[in-house]
Amino acid sequence: MKRLLAGSVMAASLAAGPVLAQESDAYRETQLGLYVTAAEAWELMQENDRAVLIDVRDPIEIKFTGFAEPTDIHVPWVLADRDSFDEEAKTWPMVRNADFEAQVKARLDALGVAEDDPIIVMCRSGATRSAPGADVITEMGFSQVYSVNDGFEGSTLKEGDSKGVRAMNGWRNSGLPWSYEIDPEVAWRPAD
Repeated sequence: MKRLLAGSVMAASLAAGPVLAQESDAYRETQLGLYVTAAEAWELMQENDRAVLIDVRDPIEIKFTGFAEPTDIHVPWVLADRDSFDEEAKTWPMVRNADFEAQVKARLDALGVAEDDPIIVMCRSGATRSAPGADVITEMGFSQVYSVNDGFEGSTLKEGDSKGVRAMNGWRNSGLPWSYEIDPEVAWRPAD
């Protein structure tokens, strides 16, 4: 949870009050209604050294797309089932990590995270993993759980030669610190 102090206007505005909920699609909604962009998440972490960033993506996804350097906890919400292939969807199905709650709770406890500390949950695009993951963490009794609504990779381009490529917003596209190297202390390990 090492953080540098930032002197930006955004950090000052965050200090003045909580990040406001932003409009989102229903599948992106969380119980608490707390949402931040990747850039706002970074500013919140700079302003509050108690803020915790949780990445809920599959480890292989992280291996090939990168990892936000200030991530404190990595526990996947779902994992690719490599033993099964969905012919209709033309991909491997994602299955729920049955140990998600226990693994996140153990990591939060190890870091000494208080129930009112900001917890920021991030997936690829801020939808089907960060939102339900945030809800599970809320149900554990935490009261400041945010979903990063543009995720690590951001949104897809809607037109042009690169249409469909995730090259808008998100952690990586916002110029925030990231790497292909994963901190071994943070990297997820399957339950024994």
